[in-house]
Amino acid sequence: MKTTWLVVVLALMAGAVRAFVTVQPLEIKAQAVEYQQGETTLEGWLVYNAAVKEKRPGVLVVHQWKGLTAYEKKRAEMLAELGYVALCADIYGKGVRPQDNAAAGQEAGKFKKNRALLRDRVQAGLAALKQQPQVDAKRVAAIGYCFGGTTVIELARSGAELAGVVSFHGGLDSPTPADGKNIRTKVLVLHGADDPFVPAKDLQAFEEEMRAGKVDWQLVKYGGAVHSFTDWNLKESTMPGAQYNESADRRSWEAMQKFFAELFR
Repeated sequence: MKTTWLVVVLALMAGAVRAFVTVQPLEIKAQAVEYQQGETTLEGWLVYNAAVKEKRPGVLVVHQWKGLTAYEKKRAEMLAELGYVALCADIYGKGVRPQDNAAAGQEAGKFKKNRALLRDRVQAGLAALKQQPQVDAKRVAAIGYCFGGTTVIELARSGAELAGVVSFHGGLDSPTPADGKNIRTKVLVLHGADDPFVPAKDLQAFEEEMRAGKVDWQLVKYGGAVHSFTDWNLKESTMPGAQYNESADRRSWEAMQKFFAELFR
């Protein structure tokens, strides 16, 4: 008799859960989006769930040093499945997609040396995201990987209007540390504790910059993780100091989701 009642109770509980859970249909759409920065044509990649009709938060995704690739497009798809509208920004320009590390380093170096141009390019991407009809322009964030992680920090330093930025294994150096006082958004930095490409002095300078600017910031370090720890293309890396780390990738993605839940609740 007790077993029968237990079965009935469990069945009722399961029915109640089903009654309160709304399954969100997925109709993922992706398309190229052209936009301008000055006289330069940029080509981003927009991904969203077309099954959702109301406006929703938007996320700008900024690429690593080889430019906009399938990697960023997959991250944008993952964001769309979570309910966001994602636009992969194009910092380099339409058709500029370095094919090897040497060319990537040269292209990224142009913008690392010219932070004003870097900010102009990422601000153009942010404006393009806000203009998308699916996006609630008052609820946007930006994330970036490696070079893109540096870029979203520069976006914050420019005083841009957005809810938050997330840097995944990005460079944190700044030629003008006083610009931290311009930051009006929340900052989350997800960092490999053993990343050889980010010197300890840069980490210290970044923390001092955030404190001086009275920024709402977080810095999370993942033990055992080096540079590019989220890049699944580097599982068999031949580049010293850059390696995929499954646990750091998973934990950092979860940290980003928690951060977004706070931003967009």
